[in-house]
Amino acid sequence: MVTVVEQAPSTRTKHVTLALLALALGGFAIGTTEFMTMGLLEEIADGIDRTNAQTGHIITAYAFGVVVGAPIIVSLGARLPKKELAIGLILALGVGNAITAVASGYLPVMAARFVAGLPHGAYFGVASLLAASLVRPEFKGRAVSSVMLGLSVATVAGVPASTILGQTLGWRSAYWAVLVIAIAAAFMIFWFVPHSPANTDASLRGELSALKRPQVLFAVSAGMVGFGGLFAMYSYIAPIVTKVADLSSAWIAVFTLAFGLGSVLGSWAAGRLADWNVERSVLYGFVATSVVLVAFYFVAAQVVPALALVFAVGALGSIVAINLQIRLMDAAGDAQMLGAALNHSALNIANGLGAFFGSVIIEAGYGYRATSLVGVVLASLGLLVFAIGLIVQTRQTAPATGATQTASGAV
Repeated sequence: MVTVVEQAPSTRTKHVTLALLALALGGFAIGTTEFMTMGLLEEIADGIDRTNAQTGHIITAYAFGVVVGAPIIVSLGARLPKKELAIGLILALGVGNAITAVASGYLPVMAARFVAGLPHGAYFGVASLLAASLVRPEFKGRAVSSVMLGLSVATVAGVPASTILGQTLGWRSAYWAVLVIAIAAAFMIFWFVPHSPANTDASLRGELSALKRPQVLFAVSAGMVGFGGLFAMYSYIAPIVTKVADLSSAWIAVFTLAFGLGSVLGSWAAGRLADWNVERSVLYGFVATSVVLVAFYFVAAQVVPALALVFAVGALGSIVAINLQIRLMDAAGDAQMLGAALNHSALNIANGLGAFFGSVIIEAGYGYRATSLVGVVLASLGLLVFAIGLIVQTRQTAPATGATQTASGAV
């Protein structure tokens, strides 16, 4: 977390740490509602009278809501004050969870999850800009990672707690709990995050113009493909634990905890790496992810090495995701909020792509272990796309640099 000493000179609040904590609490609410459905899948299936496979579509509905909502909400809300927009978005997330809690039947629950997913990416977009505005430019990476840290902590604390709550008091209680967390986050943002004036020059066309920037498209594409490498393997961690490692189902929680702890460490490290060098952090992150996934293929049946590598995958996933978000914010120009939000659309698409290609290789008879090799291919492709983007950027800026040097020489 960024300390008060590192705040921007223009910041009026003396509570930078509390402001970042408030924004992170919103991320905690989002991370909890995004992942707890997986842990309560059987209870929800019983409640809506559907099979586990059919109920799994409500997870897809949430992800689709994220993909659709991020660019639309951010573009339409570009002129609104960022603090008030953040409060509105986190309350909207709470409302989406309340609707889920009262919904009855398969299609109503699916629709409710879609609605709950709409503010996800937009919230992280505006929260990232608010966090960056609280600190000096050289600490921007740490501020943004502080917000994302809330999502990572949710995988360690929020998801297990909500799963236990849902199993004990009924699955609907878990969604009511997220509503309470969202309201608490809204109050904290109201009290501790300083007012940010509306950008009256912003427009829908101006925000969407970021989609015409080559570097934005390269970064989004790298995230959609490369981050799918993580999900290709991790989506099938349960059968890998029980069928490949031949462990009891109780070990699944241990492996998911290792992933969550890795994500927390990765979120903390990502900010410091971003303040060092964003582009290199993404490149090295993709390379390290590929190496770890290759190693996982060979040691998936061995408990201790497999646990260590799942921890590493969680850490590297956070490092790549957060640095890609900062890269998108920088590449988007005046549409930084849209850039940050697009990252979450890309990651949710990656979630679906990774799981899909993993299922293809499993159904082809190569087994669950082979999903990590699918992950290697996707991570390598993400690395390639991102590297090509950097090469294109270098070639575009080189002539301008050369012309500047020639002009100064002539003078």
